[in-house]
Amino acid sequence: MEYHKIPHSSLEVSKICLGTMTFGEQNTESEAHDQLDFAFERGVNFIDTAEMYPVPPKQETQGLTETYIGNWLKKSGKRDKVILATKVAGPRSLPYIRDDMALDRRHIHDAVETSLNRLQTDYIDLYQLHWPQRETNCFGQLNYTYSEDATGVTITDTLEALAELVNAGKIRHIGLSNETPWGVMSFLKLAEKHNLPRVISIQNPYNLLNRSFEVGLSEISHHEGVELLAYSPLAFGALSGKYLNGARPDGARCTLFERFSRYFNPQGIAATQAYIDIANKHGLDPAQMALAFINQRPFVASNIIGATNLDQLESNISSLDVTLSNDVLKDLELVGVTYSNPCP
Repeated sequence: MEYHKIPHSSLEVSKICLGTMTFGEQNTESEAHDQLDFAFERGVNFIDTAEMYPVPPKQETQGLTETYIGNWLKKSGKRDKVILATKVAGPRSLPYIRDDMALDRRHIHDAVETSLNRLQTDYIDLYQLHWPQRETNCFGQLNYTYSEDATGVTITDTLEALAELVNAGKIRHIGLSNETPWGVMSFLKLAEKHNLPRVISIQNPYNLLNRSFEVGLSEISHHEGVELLAYSPLAFGALSGKYLNGARPDGARCTLFERFSRYFNPQGIAATQAYIDIANKHGLDPAQMALAFINQRPFVASNIIGATNLDQLESNISSLDVTLSNDVLKDLELVGVTYSNPCP
């Protein structure tokens, strides 16, 4: 396993992070614990979750992911050996989590206490804002129309609430998720101005079909040290090739949940086929090639993988053993130009 020190923090994280959003939906608690055991044995020390999980979100299962992880931490006694990241849900239509959700003091404090209880720990290493308070284009929509923010909760309000929890020792560091360049720079500017906690990471989608991070946000990573925790590195599994030619394997995420259509527009499908052809040409496993591409990006602090079984998990972790040659990288870039960012 490779490890990486996140700038402006005390966190040295494994380059592979275990994503857990299937725990409680596609994976039972026993299967979740098996994954956690296996990943830890392979050197993964970084676990990412969220109060909203599992996904797709629904009232009947909300909170199960953190609960499963908390039970594993208690059973295994490994809390001091793992870096634990979770997220507070922002203002969306999820009233079963909290009424009138917002990233203000009351909601953030309530969310942290609830997560700490489910996770059976007294501190969270990295606490992230799952998505912005304001209405903004954080999911790659084209022709997005901006509206006035009428919530009354400012970024400074959010930072002040997080500062109280940092000072209380309940969270160690803070991060963002699904953010924009303007948002990241605003958090940095206001934290410096008011002597509030500095964000150390941003968790956004990044994969061969969605390289939006490279436009704007990668420059912030370079100059400010706010590095990427890459989620959806396999584009919901599309980059494994298992959904090509209309295939829908039994039990696969995009078979079970048709709402996950982000990576299946005509351009995305054509690009996926081109990437699979490159993997075949060079004798590479398509999923490992896609993950290795992310592992080699200079702005990536950790690659958040997800799996529903141990075979997938082993293969994904082993992507660290794959180094893409210059010939492979040239072929990938050619496809990237031909199908320019098809699934933002």
